[in-house]
Amino acid sequence: MHCMSDLDWSDLDARLLRLLVAVVETGSITGAAQRLGVTQSAVSHLLDKLRAITGDPLFVKSGRGIVPTAHAQALAPQARELLAQLQAFARHAHFDPAAWRGVLTIAANDFQREVLLVPLAARLRAQAPGLVLRVLPSDVPTAEMLRSGQCQLVVSPRPPEGSDIVQKRLFEDRWRVFYDPAVREAPATRREWLAADHATVVYPPQRRMALDEALAARGIERHFVVTVPGFAGLPAFLRGTPMLATVPGLLGEGLMREFASVAVPVACPPLPMYMVWHLRHQQDAAHRWLREQLAAVVPARR
Repeated sequence: MHCMSDLDWSDLDARLLRLLVAVVETGSITGAAQRLGVTQSAVSHLLDKLRAITGDPLFVKSGRGIVPTAHAQALAPQARELLAQLQAFARHAHFDPAAWRGVLTIAANDFQREVLLVPLAARLRAQAPGLVLRVLPSDVPTAEMLRSGQCQLVVSPRPPEGSDIVQKRLFEDRWRVFYDPAVREAPATRREWLAADHATVVYPPQRRMALDEALAARGIERHFVVTVPGFAGLPAFLRGTPMLATVPGLLGEGLMREFASVAVPVACPPLPMYMVWHLRHQQDAAHRWLREQLAAVVPARR
């Protein structure tokens, strides 16, 4: 056993890199311990070791929590990159999904979660039971989510852009008008559709769905009486009312199954769906396998 003063860069290992990233992202020793599945005292001990190696305090107290030093903030993206390289190094020759242990993080909204991630989770349970699927709300997805390692995949109809960001189209859906058939009939004409009260989704902080933006740009304005931050909020507001909701048609097989639907009485842009990842994962065997699994659960073209 060596003294802290004997430590140098060669004592760095994946545990210490993972620890640095966990403390930076959670902002606390407790949060890092929970994420890593170790005790708080183990985190403190490893943090002391890391401080000795880097020659920096790394984290300082601020109020009741801790904040990273400038040096720790600079090291975190390097640590994520090194961890990705170590994973690729270990898996390059042979990748066995059944032996994969860890947390896989995907950013998606509730439509994408229902259509893609629920069947993906079933495949992962069967083929990679040691993997934990962690789902983050995508809201308005950014390239930084992938660059920082906050998630490994983003699912979005409007992929973030960047020279280091890769995307693949998964499927294309069509917009449909949903309504409660116990309360009203289908809007038969454009005029009836425009005259109705509408509910829609507005993503935080203030981003409308692509369809709503496209129609507004063409001067087609509807009367919105309810906006919710995700598709899951729509059924409760639609049920028992004459309101309409114009949303992706695939929701009719899940979240919106209790409602009737018709085609939108105006021309609508298509709704493509993409999976998006960072270039550093392009050749990683585990990530390639994961992308294949996601592509395999794409709903059949209707």
